[in-house]
Amino acid sequence: MPVLSLKALAERLGGSPEGDPEKLIEGIAPIEKAGEGETSFIANSKYLKYVQASRAGAIIIDKKTLLEGKNLIRVADPYFAFFQCLQLFYPQTPLYEPGIHPSASLDPSVKLGKSVAIRQSVVIEKNTRIGDGVIIAPQVFIGADCEIGEGTLIHARVCIRERTMIGKRVIIQSGAVIGGDGFGYVQKEGVWCKIPQVGNVVIEDDVEIGANTTIDRAVLGSTIIGRGTKLDNLVMVAHNVTIGEHSAVAAQAGFSGSTKVGHHALVGGQAGFAGHLQIGNHAVIIAQSGVTKDLPDDSIVSGFFARPHRDELRIAAYLKELPELIPRIRKEIKTLNRTNPISHPSL
Repeated sequence: MPVLSLKALAERLGGSPEGDPEKLIEGIAPIEKAGEGETSFIANSKYLKYVQASRAGAIIIDKKTLLEGKNLIRVADPYFAFFQCLQLFYPQTPLYEPGIHPSASLDPSVKLGKSVAIRQSVVIEKNTRIGDGVIIAPQVFIGADCEIGEGTLIHARVCIRERTMIGKRVIIQSGAVIGGDGFGYVQKEGVWCKIPQVGNVVIEDDVEIGANTTIDRAVLGSTIIGRGTKLDNLVMVAHNVTIGEHSAVAAQAGFSGSTKVGHHALVGGQAGFAGHLQIGNHAVIIAQSGVTKDLPDDSIVSGFFARPHRDELRIAAYLKELPELIPRIRKEIKTLNRTNPISHPSL
């Protein structure tokens, strides 16, 4: 782990130092727990209450917040600077050294790139291609005719079914199932008949897939996760769904079949999508929303049924007032009935 002066660290982060430029920093920690040799960061104003009592040797902060009596590194984006510090003080080491464990089972037709690491009890079936520098942790299954791009990391107990195409530098967390059968059936005389799912899944470059996430293969064509997109744990992606580039999906969200999500979309936890929808670019879906209609670009929606977030907040505010409002309305109706005896709706 490197040891840097306040001045040197500020230079690495593209920021400007305030305080003792020779103060030595050798790590990073939360603001309320950081020691004298560690830096911390403030990216949310609610943590400012910890600053005065903090023992941190330096605090990374934005360029506007007023702070005195502390060593500071002022940057344009404190959260991104925190990310840079993590890379600096905790450089990633290879999870496994290159090589094939004796217990791994690879079909003779499998093609391997350079410096591949394949660990215990991995199974790779026929005609699959593994790119340079791929790491495959124990107990992973990869079906026939798959392609795994260079630099991809596949954690333990992942299942990748036949014909799946995975790009470069993809990270797949433990327990994910990619390319399983889509949920497709047709009913004939009261009996459900299974529709063959003969498509595949395409995962583009720099995607991350969370633990126990499931991505079903298409009926025909491909289920697609776009370049740079991040899926949290326990996300469900059904057959023929497309999620555009650089989107982010939080845990337990679910996408029904053939829904298309644009690029740079943000989807909150436990949001649900009906099938065959078109969700625009830069859409924001608040947690637990139920989306049943197409959404244009730049939409911000919440609630069930999902509606513009501002409307949902107004409705919530009105609902909060109902316990006091209903008795007042009833009283007004009684007064009207006494002065003008015409029937009014009862409440």
